[in-house]
Amino acid sequence: MDTLLAEWGIDLTDPLLLTAAGAVVALVLAGEALWLLLHDTRAYRSRINRRLVVASTGIAHERVLLQLRRERGLGPDGGMLSLSALRRLVVQSGLRITGARLGLVVLVVAAATVAAVLVTGEPAKVLAATAFAVVILPPALLILARSRRRARFALQFPQAIDIIVRSLRAGYPVPVALAMVAREMPDPVGTEFGIMADEITYGADIETAMRAMMGRVGQEDLPLFVTSVAIQATTGGNLGQILENLATVIRERFKMRRKIRGLSAEGRVSAMILNAMPVVVFVSINLINPAFYGEVWHLPITTMVFGGGILWMIVGNLIMWRMINFKV
Repeated sequence: MDTLLAEWGIDLTDPLLLTAAGAVVALVLAGEALWLLLHDTRAYRSRINRRLVVASTGIAHERVLLQLRRERGLGPDGGMLSLSALRRLVVQSGLRITGARLGLVVLVVAAATVAAVLVTGEPAKVLAATAFAVVILPPALLILARSRRRARFALQFPQAIDIIVRSLRAGYPVPVALAMVAREMPDPVGTEFGIMADEITYGADIETAMRAMMGRVGQEDLPLFVTSVAIQATTGGNLGQILENLATVIRERFKMRRKIRGLSAEGRVSAMILNAMPVVVFVSINLINPAFYGEVWHLPITTMVFGGGILWMIVGNLIMWRMINFKV
């Protein structure tokens, strides 16, 4: 390193160089201090989740709920506009997209795929690519978005329950405690609890609003929460203590999932390596010797062999997935 610096003509003991470096660091720290001094904390609090962003635009309070429902593809009564599995998937994924826009995006992707594959002039490939772009790709992306949103919700949910417990112990009623979560938590918990609190404000009972949120999210810990509040509302009891115990149970389940994920890390890495190896070998052989597959690529049996290999890879992945994933 010293030799390299000497070749570049850099002397770390030069006072001028040290002074310049100190000036740059001081300038960066001064800029950060100025930004923190002028930063509007209230504006940050208004952007903590989507509901507060919509409310900060100055529209009427009742319009906030309608706007959030419209973005999520929900009807005026809070129910889904359609009972189809695709619409439920869109709602639970948290994407702000309507059914018409989703259909337009799928058509655009399908048209682009057809245009790209038509260059090859092979109808079978065109049909296969179109089916993938229209039938497989959109649900797969929505399922991925829903899984990530549920994971974020599960990570934030115990903290949201803690806020409700502290609010109840401070003497607030249940609707106000639920609204506190909407003001303090980021998305997705903040907006979902905000929609629920608004529904309660405009006439829905607590259990109905909670079950509507459970349908919008689909997270597995929510039924325990809804059942606990519903039982307390009908039979009475210390709701704060019940929810505190529930938060403890959810955290312990989360720890167990993380422990299982750590123990199954070897299996996941093995699955990734086994999936990557055929692709790497195929690409490497084509780069080294393009004629290796080119001589047999036009034969029908080649397509059958490749299709069978992909099928067996899918079966192997499903088996490995079942081995490292189970419900806690």
